[in-house]
Amino acid sequence: MIVALCSGVIAAAHGSGASITWNREISRIVYEKCASCHRPEGTAFSLMTYQDVQPRATAIKEAVLSRRMPPWGAIKGFGRFRNDESLTQEQIELVTKWVDGGIRRGNNRAMLPKPPEFLPKPGAASKPPIEVRGPSRLERAVLLDGLMPETVPAGQSMQVVAVLPGGRVEPLVWLHGYEARYGHPFLLRRPILLPAGTMIRGLPADAVLKLIPA
Repeated sequence: MIVALCSGVIAAAHGSGASITWNREISRIVYEKCASCHRPEGTAFSLMTYQDVQPRATAIKEAVLSRRMPPWGAIKGFGRFRNDESLTQEQIELVTKWVDGGIRRGNNRAMLPKPPEFLPKPGAASKPPIEVRGPSRLERAVLLDGLMPETVPAGQSMQVVAVLPGGRVEPLVWLHGYEARYGHPFLLRRPILLPAGTMIRGLPADAVLKLIPA
């Protein structure tokens, strides 16, 4: 009876977020998904320490619940990307429960992971990107490594696909809620070979997308 009661208390605490801490869970999410921008000398205010995050915790909760942050700007599951910084549903729930549970730091500093290191951005690619505007036909084969939205009309949603000469359709990216001020490339998990004659469809006439060769 006592064991059952204690187990129930522990489960309830975990469910409420009381056992979730910055040192153990939340710092790992921030370092993985947010630190590329939210760090000293980054493009936004730092979230690298508990002292940085604690006064902004409620605003962070609201931003992740609305999926405004991190600003990925594409529908998950349409195309596979190695640099996807959007949060999973489980990560969103962890952040929410942590804030609702008291924004605990945690007593064990040994649980805090090492902050990530950021290398200088590489120089220009050896192969220049290919610019496409609206529906386009590729004149030559391209081993596609990624895509960079160049011009995206505000509020526009676009489902971009590659239709290969044999009729096979490759999903490329489904932009939704993409904001130019948070502009970033979508780097494929695996390069895709697009033969000459491939049609790029789904781009409105006033949108510009750059194809990044591998």
